[in-house]
Amino acid sequence: MSILKKPIVTEKATGLNEKSQYAFEVAIDANKVQIKKEIEQLYGVTVTGISTIRTIGKVKSKFTKGGAVSGRRPHGKKAIVTVKEGDVIDFYSTL
Repeated sequence: MSILKKPIVTEKATGLNEKSQYAFEVAIDANKVQIKKEIEQLYGVTVTGISTIRTIGKVKSKFTKGGAVSGRRPHGKKAIVTVKEGDVIDFYSTL
């Protein structure tokens, strides 16, 4: 299984691209060394820094005829990766 699940392409994450930072959703058991190795191998860039964020799954509930049904979204992990000045990761090149 791959450590990188998908890039995060939101307005806030896209704003980080100007500072040579990119956001990825990663496996919950991945560490910074594994993330750095995979990004450098996959995209051919030099990683200078990584920040990881653990996210807690949001509790969701809905009301149906049978009563209230509640559950939780899965927990996750995000990585904000800083690459060397001048290096660019292009998420849209395969579209």
